[in-house]
Amino acid sequence: MPTEVQRLDDVHAIRNFVNQTLCEKDQLETNSFPLYEKVLVRGGEPCGVYFYLYGPRSLCLTAIWETDSNTILFYGSRGERFRKTQLVAAPRIDDVMSLSS
Repeated sequence: MPTEVQRLDDVHAIRNFVNQTLCEKDQLETNSFPLYEKVLVRGGEPCGVYFYLYGPRSLCLTAIWETDSNTILFYGSRGERFRKTQLVAAPRIDDVMSLSS
């Protein structure tokens, strides 16, 4: 699976990109289902964001933004990784935490 490169300058752009990518995977209408997120913590420090979207028929699609490597890994409903995106000039994890509190 090749890695694509995206420039997403702020947290809102990342959320929109993740939502659109997950919806496209199973042909869902974008913004029809809520996108949830949770900040991941390792050793007491934030290290990423876990995104998940529940669709019809118990469908669950997920993505993980690894902030150390600035990559987003996308997973289908059976847990298979279907896409990997390298972020260029991504926002810091602190920006995510300040918007979610």
